[in-house]
Amino acid sequence: MKIASFNINGIKARLPRLKEWLEETRPAVACLQEIKTQDEGFPAAEFEEIGYHAIWHGQKAFNGVAIVADGQAPVEMKRGLGIDGPKEGEGEQARYLEADVNGVRICNLYLPNGNPQPGPKFDYKLAWMKLLRERMLELLAAEQPTVVLGDFNVIPEDKDVYAVKAMEDDALMQPESRDAYKRLLGDGWTDAIDTLNPRGGVWTYWDYQAGAWQKDHGFRIDHLLLSPQAADRLVAAGVDKEYRGREKASDHAPVWVELRD
Repeated sequence: MKIASFNINGIKARLPRLKEWLEETRPAVACLQEIKTQDEGFPAAEFEEIGYHAIWHGQKAFNGVAIVADGQAPVEMKRGLGIDGPKEGEGEQARYLEADVNGVRICNLYLPNGNPQPGPKFDYKLAWMKLLRERMLELLAAEQPTVVLGDFNVIPEDKDVYAVKAMEDDALMQPESRDAYKRLLGDGWTDAIDTLNPRGGVWTYWDYQAGAWQKDHGFRIDHLLLSPQAADRLVAAGVDKEYRGREKASDHAPVWVELRD
């Protein structure tokens, strides 16, 4: 069972690239982040044309997550973590969606960026990560095969960035962000890509600016965390890097994990 994550950076702008990737790689489940569309604007029919069924949690112009499954509809279990955005009166941002597919709990997230730091956006990031950990502890207690995946906006270690100096002031690799991520792993989750690439040097994101893609100046912020029941079934995990180099590509590449049936 192949389960993938792709921060698409605007589903309408990238729809041809997204469908191309789905048809060429055919994951059983794909989790999308930054769909950047309200619920009524989500192009569900476009996915149905190629055999995928979707659920989604949208928001105008920003954020937004979706889960698509090959040949069946994901069974939605939860949306949102119950935390309001950093602006007063903003309400909850569309960042979390959870569903069951083929006996596996799929938890799709788009974690807050946290910049600029310090400040309210960074405080929001850390508060969001605290609530995420609480939910993930509940999921561990259920002892169901579970994959928590998406854009975590955390560079876990120095080996996960092309140049530590270039990102040292960024919210993505502050000690507080890294500690919150490490606590998730300490609870019993397995970072699939790191487990199979312990030396690091695997990137999932390359900025549009300063020729980052051409220079391979990237870093790893898209992660696949497996519960013990899912980790026991781990076969492979990787990054579909070449899709970042295609015309009108997202600034992220898809990441995926394969679990034994």
